[in-house]
Amino acid sequence: MNSSSFSSFRAYLRALSHTPTRLARRALSVSTSYDEMSQVRARSGTSMRKTLRWYDLVSLGIGGMVGAGVFVTTGHATRLYAGPAVLLSYAIAGFCALLSAFCYTEFAVDMPVAGGAFSYLRVTFGEFAAFMTGANLVVDYVLSNAAVARGFTAYLGTAIGISSAKWRLTVPSLPHGFNEIDVVAVAVVLLITLVICYSTRESSVMNMILTALHILFIAFVIMVGFWKGSWKNFTEPANPQNPGGFFPHGAAGVFKGAAAVYLSYIGYDAVSTMAEEVRDPVRDIPVGVSGSVVIVTVLYCLMAASMTKLLPYDMINAEAPFSAAFSGKSDGWGWVSRVIGVGASFGILTSLLVAMLGQARYMCVIGRSNVVPSWFARVHPGTSTPVNASAFLGIFTAAIALFTDLDVLLNLVSIGTLFVFYMVANAVIYRRYVATGTSNPWPTLSFLCSFSFTAIMFTLIWKFVPTGGAKAGMLSVSGVIAIAILQLFHCMVPQVRKPEFWGVPFMPWIPSISIFLNVFLLGSLDGPSYIRFGFFSAVAVLFYVFYSVHASFDAEGDGSLAEKVGGEIHVESKEIEDQSFKV
Repeated sequence: MNSSSFSSFRAYLRALSHTPTRLARRALSVSTSYDEMSQVRARSGTSMRKTLRWYDLVSLGIGGMVGAGVFVTTGHATRLYAGPAVLLSYAIAGFCALLSAFCYTEFAVDMPVAGGAFSYLRVTFGEFAAFMTGANLVVDYVLSNAAVARGFTAYLGTAIGISSAKWRLTVPSLPHGFNEIDVVAVAVVLLITLVICYSTRESSVMNMILTALHILFIAFVIMVGFWKGSWKNFTEPANPQNPGGFFPHGAAGVFKGAAAVYLSYIGYDAVSTMAEEVRDPVRDIPVGVSGSVVIVTVLYCLMAASMTKLLPYDMINAEAPFSAAFSGKSDGWGWVSRVIGVGASFGILTSLLVAMLGQARYMCVIGRSNVVPSWFARVHPGTSTPVNASAFLGIFTAAIALFTDLDVLLNLVSIGTLFVFYMVANAVIYRRYVATGTSNPWPTLSFLCSFSFTAIMFTLIWKFVPTGGAKAGMLSVSGVIAIAILQLFHCMVPQVRKPEFWGVPFMPWIPSISIFLNVFLLGSLDGPSYIRFGFFSAVAVLFYVFYSVHASFDAEGDGSLAEKVGGEIHVESKEIEDQSFKV
């Protein structure tokens, strides 16, 4: 056994001197599906119980997505970006999420482990890409959960008739955006942390009950909105000086809105992290992941339409759009505001519950790989849940929810989510067309790079070239080039791996469209979002260089991590089947 790089300060300095060699060895080292299903999973000690069915996954998907999007981000996207066309923003984001969901499903069925995108990237592009993806995912979850918890405070205040400002303590000495202390949000996060530490099955049952109640409130909101609202609000602003029409800020506003509301669809990603606890992954995961995205997209569009019918877009409250639409009404409908507040509170609780289940499982599997301390990987023998990861991330989420305002969180979450979905779409193509150690990866890598570059050029033209004939021509040329590159790859490069149980249809078209849409939506975000994303990515790289690469190198020396295995694709399918589907 090799001595640990962290056994003493001298040992750590010696390890740092070997950083270039270790980076060369570990950064591109890939795991195999069989390793992820057996050796890596065994590092948690106790196994997670297989207790979930397809209806649990659909319920978890609906609970995870509905609430975070409609009740937190819709007002923000409508007021600032899309106007009445926010329902198209939700449709675009939902379509993009469905394509990404197909990519997730292929991986999750083939490799039903709790690591989600982290594991998918680790078996495809290696440890460093997986680490950057996992770091973004965990931060996305923590920030989005903090944002949603603060949204809960606003709706709870509406439900009982007390302004959220009275629930929060303002500290003038702190900078703006970080100066409103929200104790209620902290209490909710900590309470849910206790629930998910106790049991996955009981958490699922609790989610089903809350989701069923929430759906009833959603149906009520939709009916009231279409009954009491006016169609003129789809085209006429309250202030004539503001832009009017269904597209007050043009198509660009619709896509900015789509990027902003993409936070709403992070819930299906959490469902994929439950794969290790599903009884029949082949049947249940495709229904649970894709089905929940379709149902939620329909609900989002209907709710966005009902909200737009109730009020002109420039009168919509950005923080609590639905309840505020009825507050102060003198025609006997003011009570609806409180009913909506109760319903939104249920929805926000379910989305928090599912997302916190997901973030803990991501952290657990990242701990199994040793790029973060293996303490996070432990599964409690009594509860069969990743207690350490759940507790740590719960406390971290609560700390952020205590200080940080919603507006500070949303765009950073959107950019991280889009980046992860982009990476998974690339990974599913690479895995279909490249067999590690037996086929040439360069044709596939060349396609992925050139296709992404074309998508970036299209996005830059859309964003910066003035409207006119020249812009339309340049966009058309970029689109034709992208299609030509895709068709050329499809005709010239054969697939080397066919999924045994479930695969993305119309390969490589669907994941390529997902790549293109994710790049386009990334281009819709603002500059400060990229600055924050770049800063966080730099911190993640430093953490990998100064800690993760040495910890994983030590684990490899101990035999805890396997080295890259050539020809994995030819030997793993039967082994995975034997490991995955024994109940």
